[in-house]
Amino acid sequence: MCIRDRRYTVLRWAQKAFDNFRVVPPGRGIIHQVNLEYLTPLVHLSEKEGELFAFPDTLVGTDSHTTMINGIGVLGWGVGGIEAEAVMLGQPYYMPVPEVVGFKLYGKLEPGVTATDLVLTITKMLRKHGVVGKFVEFYGPGLNSLSLPDRATISNMAPEYGATLGIFPPDQETLDYMKRTGRSDEQVDLVKKYLEAQDLLYSANKPEPVFSSNLELDMGTVKPCLAGPRRPQDQLFLNEVSENFCETMRQTFIRKKEGGTDLARDPAYLRWIGEGGAPVEETEAQVARETEKVGPVEKDFRVTHGSVVIASITSCTNTSNPSVLIGAGLLAKKAIERGLKVKPFVKTSLSPGSRVATEYLGAAGLLPYLEALGFHQVGYGCTTCIGNSGPLPEHVSKEIEEKDLTVAAVLSGNRNFEGRINPLVKANYLASPPLVVAYAIAGTVNINFETDPLAYDPNGIPVYLRDIWPMQDEIKQVEKESVRPEMFKKEYSGVLEGAKLWKELEVPEGTLYEWIPTSTYIQEPPYFVDFPLTSPLLGDIRNARVLALFGDSITTDHISPAGDIPAESPAGRYLMSWGVDQKDFNSYGSRRGNHEVMMRGTFANIRLRNRLVSKEGGWTVYHLKGEDFPPEACGEGMPIYDASLLYAENNVPLIVIAGKEYGTGSSRDWAAKGTFLLGVKAVIAESFERIHRSNLVGMGVLPLQFKAGENADSLGLTGKESYDILGIEKMEPHGELTVLARDDSGKETEFKATLRLDSAVEIEYYRNGGILHKFLRDSVKK
Repeated sequence: MCIRDRRYTVLRWAQKAFDNFRVVPPGRGIIHQVNLEYLTPLVHLSEKEGELFAFPDTLVGTDSHTTMINGIGVLGWGVGGIEAEAVMLGQPYYMPVPEVVGFKLYGKLEPGVTATDLVLTITKMLRKHGVVGKFVEFYGPGLNSLSLPDRATISNMAPEYGATLGIFPPDQETLDYMKRTGRSDEQVDLVKKYLEAQDLLYSANKPEPVFSSNLELDMGTVKPCLAGPRRPQDQLFLNEVSENFCETMRQTFIRKKEGGTDLARDPAYLRWIGEGGAPVEETEAQVARETEKVGPVEKDFRVTHGSVVIASITSCTNTSNPSVLIGAGLLAKKAIERGLKVKPFVKTSLSPGSRVATEYLGAAGLLPYLEALGFHQVGYGCTTCIGNSGPLPEHVSKEIEEKDLTVAAVLSGNRNFEGRINPLVKANYLASPPLVVAYAIAGTVNINFETDPLAYDPNGIPVYLRDIWPMQDEIKQVEKESVRPEMFKKEYSGVLEGAKLWKELEVPEGTLYEWIPTSTYIQEPPYFVDFPLTSPLLGDIRNARVLALFGDSITTDHISPAGDIPAESPAGRYLMSWGVDQKDFNSYGSRRGNHEVMMRGTFANIRLRNRLVSKEGGWTVYHLKGEDFPPEACGEGMPIYDASLLYAENNVPLIVIAGKEYGTGSSRDWAAKGTFLLGVKAVIAESFERIHRSNLVGMGVLPLQFKAGENADSLGLTGKESYDILGIEKMEPHGELTVLARDDSGKETEFKATLRLDSAVEIEYYRNGGILHKFLRDSVKK
């Protein structure tokens, strides 16, 4: 815990300094799963003026997967850290009344189909339907065949399908789950009586509610699947994975050729042909002489295009569900019994969301089989899913870099955005825990599990996935015998106390925290330095330059990565200037208490594609030219952070232009904080994801939306123009502002953009420079 003491000290200090503030210490699990299994009472009791009141549990959380609690019937969703800070300080939480989309489920899953397959199917359907900013309510006779952990899996991925939440109404299964997880008989009885009295206890024979819109799904049509290689909504059936990967490779080489690469001399292409991949236009004869052949036997031991180098059973999405964890354990058992092994280049891990998962896997006798395949328990928390898988073995990373290989990760997480899982892994797939184990054994995604052998046993006999896939009755029997209420009671007794290291942390006394100037983990934030007590006069944004021009689906991981910090990046150079060795850099996620690191990491994702430059990564063009500027600043290859400093020195405001679904993914408030600290005054996009738009408002960054049918391409915008944004002084919620773009020749393009300040309250936030600025000014007035 030593290198993280600064961060843990703050939490430990807060735990001791304040009433009404609870901390679940490190090492207990992922908070969403802890909430589901232990924290939520579903119904609260509170005494006020001598009377006892019962009311339902609700919450907002600073992680987008807070929605996991919707599976038990609790109304809760993710918000940005900026909003949450304001709520914790006593400010109201504002939101427009949402549309509610009804999702009817009927039928039941076929044998061999998991809750993971179901949620990936639902994610694709709801993304296509469009549910950003909406509530989704699941109902119908199909609920009777879904366990509560199945429901929690579906609710967990609400951010991936774009909804504010995805809720299941509480029913008899909810009450049964409370008993199974060790809640007291008194609490279960209270919940039942309350739900019945309020007519909230659901049954399928009740009249169907009226929704804003409806979808339905026959669960009997769901098939085993994955999602990838870049987005959770990109569903692939098992027989499509190999074909899709090959097409992805073909498109990659086509783009390379169009960009001027000589494929006959490209190591990645030559390796692809040597592995038997289909050529792009050139005949195999033209490149065969220079091709390094890789035979079938070699592929079992050598990293190739499509090799699975990370296989991880991880994240709250699936590790809260005994059926899929036990399924993975049984598949591992059958694989070991057939003499199968994981390929030597695959980095495997098991990181459950709570300690209870390890308890029942151990009770079922399945942990030894998972461990025999390399799936050792590495911790209880967000690991591979958020990019904390650690480095690949040196010989593996060397092969990937030298041959520019496109390798894969298969994980049971909820997000597979570019650059998130590992900087060297370009293809990332979401899958159920049993499939994670299967792909670790296969060692490649360039395989059709329906027709190709998973592997060969020691006698050379082919073993297919169907040969070792556990039967549904087998999984249910093991779950019934192994998952017991006393496990939950044991693991959650004293959960708030923490281990010896936690208790022994030395923390300051009092309610004011003393900043430590030499800490590279936590620094005093700059937002209130020289803070004026009166809000500044608003004016139009003039002569702004484009810091970045993006396409569609820019995620908060693109904007503010959470993974490893490269040594050559602005953040890496900063840490080295403070004497931090590269081995101690840790991750961007671990450095969120230091704005100096995080602003340098903004727009620093190695897979980011800024259309102002030709190469991937956090690069841009500095548009201003003059004798005082270094020559390289006006060309390609300038880090976005460095360019922002030059613009700031010359008092030039900045904007970002983007396509659809800007800010999808994590509720990461640093995606907005970093944007603000770089000097970005406005973001103009075709559409915004809910939480990120709210975070931008909270930081005083203006969100503007192109009119329907318009975007940067249709308007002929190149990002090289200077921009005026006019009408800010008289703005109204959902009003229009005028944007004037002027290129170097003096040609002007004028267009209207919709103001995405969605309420009068958000107008006030913006006028004050953000939600916390408004709160502080209001507090001083009082």
